[in-house]
Order: sequence, then C-alpha cells, then structure tokens
Amino acid sequence: MAITAALCNSYKQEILSGTHTSSDTYKIALYTSSATLSKATTAYSSTNEVSGTGYSAGGATLGSFATSLDTDTAILDFADASWANSTITARGALIYNSSKSNKAVAVLDFGGDITSTAGTFTVTFPAAAAATGLVRIA
Repeated sequence: MAITAALCNSYKQEILSGTHTSSDTYKIALYTSSATLSKATTAYSSTNEVSGTGYSAGGATLGSFATSLDTDTAILDFADASWANSTITARGALIYNSSKSNKAVAVLDFGGDITSTAGTFTVTFPAAAAATGLVRIA
C-alpha cells in the first residue's frame, strides 16, 4: 500500500466541466500507512481511514476556500485543518468535495507517520504561491 501525493486526475477533468465550485463543502480525511491513495483516487473512502480519540470518520471541513493567480499559475488554498485533543496517527490525507458525491481533489503524503497524543493534530498547508501552493494549475 502507498500514499502518493497528487492532484487527482478525476478532479482535473471535473474542474474543466464545472463540477467543483467555491460554494461547495470541501473536507480533509486522514489515512493510515495501510491506505492506497494516488492520482487515480476518485472519491473519499473510509477504508484505512484514521480512527482514534478526537477524530471522526470523514475528517474535518476545510475553511477559507481561496483562489489566486501567481504569474501563470492558478492556486487553490484552504485554511489549515486541525483536530484538538486527539490521539491519532496518520500517514496522509485526502481532500475531497463532500457537496459533489465525495469526489476526490488531492492526495497529501506526510512522508511518514505523524502522531498526536492527547494534543492537537494539525495539517499545515503551504504558502499559496506558484512554487508551493497546495493545488496548482500551471
């Protein structure tokens, strides 16, 4: 099993057809190292999703949907996500659109297991810039 960071192929096609909008609800779900997530992921699944104190299936709702343009690169950014008072271990995450049948947007690979023990687990998104933005279309 592997988690490979990528903008999901299905999302690329769906944005061209107008499926995803700024008024939709986007979520982030956390996954264990047993999960298989990649550019081929098309929708949220609870298979190998994290479980533990402070975390609920389906993850957290992402706030602050924001788009920008840095030179010739369009960027989609969200506010950081966190789970307070949690005891969980995650290897990666899936951003998905819960307003549109849980369609996948992007896979995040943490590069190794990250653990919180009775503390706050935070996914910090990179700066919204052409070289660093979370979701970029160049």
